[in-house]
Formats: sequence, structure tokens, C-alpha cells
Amino acid sequence: MTPDGLIVRDAEAADLPAVRALLVETWHATYDGIYGWQRVAEITNAWHSLENLSSQLGRENGAFLVALVGDEIIATASARIERDHAALLTRLYVIPTYQGVGVGRTLLQVTLACFPQAPVARLEVESQNEPAIAFYERMGFFLQRQARFDGRDDTPNTLLMAKRLFAE
Repeated sequence: MTPDGLIVRDAEAADLPAVRALLVETWHATYDGIYGWQRVAEITNAWHSLENLSSQLGRENGAFLVALVGDEIIATASARIERDHAALLTRLYVIPTYQGVGVGRTLLQVTLACFPQAPVARLEVESQNEPAIAFYERMGFFLQRQARFDGRDDTPNTLLMAKRLFAE
């Protein structure tokens, strides 16, 4: 059951330190066992720096959302429109203490609703992140193919998943 008082809204500059802390916590909880603490720290320092997060605010054809209970940011998601008009989910993370209670489902629904003309949603998920894969399958995503994130050998091995959003 989704927590009482859950609010989803656009991320703001003042949210970024809390978003970064959430991402660091969830990445370590999720990926330390796969990549090791040091590699996860390297990835989060590069991908989730305040500078990188700041550059994602207010993007045209994009969404950068946070979910709050009270004043606490407990989840974040971002997505953008691709050239083929698909909605690409680039991030969806829920702090571990709020996983499994409907926050991810709600945040995913709100994020995809930001793109009402998108015929399909796509995402990449780490191939060893079984809880996330199971979550996305429950949300109606299916496996398209396996890939190496950005083609580099030192980055996560990912599954490309998709979901039809409306019938043409």
C-alpha cells in the first residue's frame, strides 16, 4: 500500500543534495554485491554528481521527478522523449526502506504520464538486478535484448526492456 501523504512533483535545485544522497544509498544497497563498493562509489560520483543532476533540471522533452513523504525525498525518477517519440526511463530509484510499498509503481505511472503521446516506454536495467527486473515485468515491461551500457566493458551489463503505452 502506497504511503499516506505521498507527493510526486518536479525536482528543484534545492532537492539535489537529497536526491544525490538517495541515489548513493540505493546504488550501494543494490549494486555493491554486483560491482563492489569502490566501483559503485566511482559510478555514483560520476553519474550522480550535483553538477550532473543540476544539468537534468528543466530539460525540454524530459521529466525529473521526486517523491516525498512529508519533507523526506524517498524516490526519484527521470525520463525523456527519444527521436522515435518513445519515452526513455533513465532513472527510477526508491530508498530501500520504502521499496515494496507502491512508491515505485506510483512514481513510474506519474513519470510515464508526462509523455502522453509516447507510443512506447523503454528502459535499461542491470542484468543482475533481479528485483528491478521483476518489478518492471510486473509493470508490463518485456525484454527486448541484452546490451552493454554505452558499449564499454567497464559499465553495467543491461537488459533493454519496453512497454507499449497505447495502441496506434
